[in-house]
Amino acid sequence: MIRPRRFYPNPETAADNAFQRNADRDSDALTMMARKEFDAAVQTLREAGINVHVFEDTAEPEKPDAVFPNNWISTHHDGRIVFFPMYSALRRRERRKDIVEELRKHYWVTEVIDYSAFEDAGCCLEGTGSLVFDHLNKIVYVSLSNRSNPKVIQRFADDFSYEPVTFTSIGSNGQPIYHTNVMMCIGTVFAMVGLEMIRDKAERQQVRARLEKTGKEIVELSADQIANFAGNAIELHNKDGAKVLVLSSRAARALAEQQRERLSRYARLVPLELPTIELGGGSARCMIATIHLPRQLSWRSVNSIE
Repeated sequence: MIRPRRFYPNPETAADNAFQRNADRDSDALTMMARKEFDAAVQTLREAGINVHVFEDTAEPEKPDAVFPNNWISTHHDGRIVFFPMYSALRRRERRKDIVEELRKHYWVTEVIDYSAFEDAGCCLEGTGSLVFDHLNKIVYVSLSNRSNPKVIQRFADDFSYEPVTFTSIGSNGQPIYHTNVMMCIGTVFAMVGLEMIRDKAERQQVRARLEKTGKEIVELSADQIANFAGNAIELHNKDGAKVLVLSSRAARALAEQQRERLSRYARLVPLELPTIELGGGSARCMIATIHLPRQLSWRSVNSIE
């Protein structure tokens, strides 16, 4: 996780991120509040038994979205790390090789694959914002948008031998949802998904059928719940191997009691208070870049947080 040095809603992403909100405070006040929320979130995660690696954002260049690292980096069980092509020029500053070098001290890193050259052709794929993984079944779900380009999706799928399931989901503003991970969360045995936002019936049925075939219990989310970040959640494993479902407090409140009960059968819900950070258009899942790299000493793959 990246502790923000500066935080404010990114003007370069406002046009296509309907989840982003204008702030009524200056950037200094927003930054102070965001840092407090970040520190409290890290403490909550650690109290839940999650291993959290915290990196400080660098002062220069300024990066208003640095608190959302999942969009520029992903790590994989075979030791590979990926750098992704980003839509906003401001966000391209977030990619940091020094973080990879720090990870090498604790985990096996076999290769760094850099897709950022796709930016030259205007093709973007924003990490696990764009790609929602079902690692157990080697499937990646992707909602197409200007942040999730089919050419880069196919390149990733070929390089990592994942089956891509692509579709288009439409928000209340009539525009494509900017990131898959705001409308879909895949757990070990469940899937939270805003199926009603997939307007094309054939695509909607394809996604439903693929989830059901892989044994996922589908928890359908409404458009209103999606707007409150209920889809922007992530299942993690703590140090004891128990599953936890991390989401924002706003997202948890948006869930119906029956939905919370269903999800609680499979994971303990861990809500984080993120009202300021959510002004940036992302929530709990966006703040977490998961580490799937093998540990240095044992080659044992772990679930942790970067």
